[in-house]
Amino acid sequence: MIGVIDGEGGCAEWVFPAAPDAVGTARSLVRRTLREWELDSVGDIAALLVSELVTNALRHATGPIGVRLARRPAGPGGVLLVEVSDPLRDPPRERVARPGDEDGRGLQLVASSASRWGTRPGEVGKTVWFELAVPG
Repeated sequence: MIGVIDGEGGCAEWVFPAAPDAVGTARSLVRRTLREWELDSVGDIAALLVSELVTNALRHATGPIGVRLARRPAGPGGVLLVEVSDPLRDPPRERVARPGDEDGRGLQLVASSASRWGTRPGEVGKTVWFELAVPG
């Protein structure tokens, strides 16, 4: 894992190998960083959504997975931008999971929990991002 944290600027970034332990490590680092930034109020939901997106990246792509957090002032409390990147160019697709399905709910969870979300192509692969409002 490679990581960079800029506490002053409110940005943290990590790159993980495409290995199963990336999910738990990413979740722990997101929680710890948000606790250090005194953003505990969004720590659980941010960690859950990062887990979903890193899991999707592991299932569908090979190669490194990037996770980036950035604080942005907007509104009373600001906004937390979270990005998960992988080397697969295909954008993720929301689908409707049936009650017995064991997967297929990750993007629905992101869409229903985040204030905004989307995808964008990168030079290599894509980035799936979401924003969470930070209470003031």
